[in-house]
Amino acid sequence: MMKPLLILALLAAPAAAQSTLSAEAFDSYTRGKTLFYGAEGSAYGVERYLEGRRVVWSFLDGKCKEGVWYEEAGRICFLYEDSADPQCWTFREAAGGLVAKFEGEDVSTELYEARDMGEEMLCYGPEIGV
Repeated sequence: MMKPLLILALLAAPAAAQSTLSAEAFDSYTRGKTLFYGAEGSAYGVERYLEGRRVVWSFLDGKCKEGVWYEEAGRICFLYEDSADPQCWTFREAAGGLVAKFEGEDVSTELYEARDMGEEMLCYGPEIGV
């Protein structure tokens, strides 16, 4: 699993000059797909892109959260069911797939689309118990 992510990171990193995707281009690229993302050579998470700009995200732990995305100030922002604060990213296409860049107050994260991970998106039901 580590090898495809490392290769992807090496291919995608030099492509910084490409422009960011508009909401229409992002929707066209992602709608109906499930994309796995990696960061710094490791698996990071997976997101399923549904009709109507709806999404389902997981950190690959079987815990999934539903959300929506929208465009704001040239960024793609995600609002998930467990948070009132949106997470805004810029996306661009690179040779290996999408590259997403997040910049928050104290953090900057760059994710790369990871292909051929040989995994499925798993979403377990809610935890039941006391």
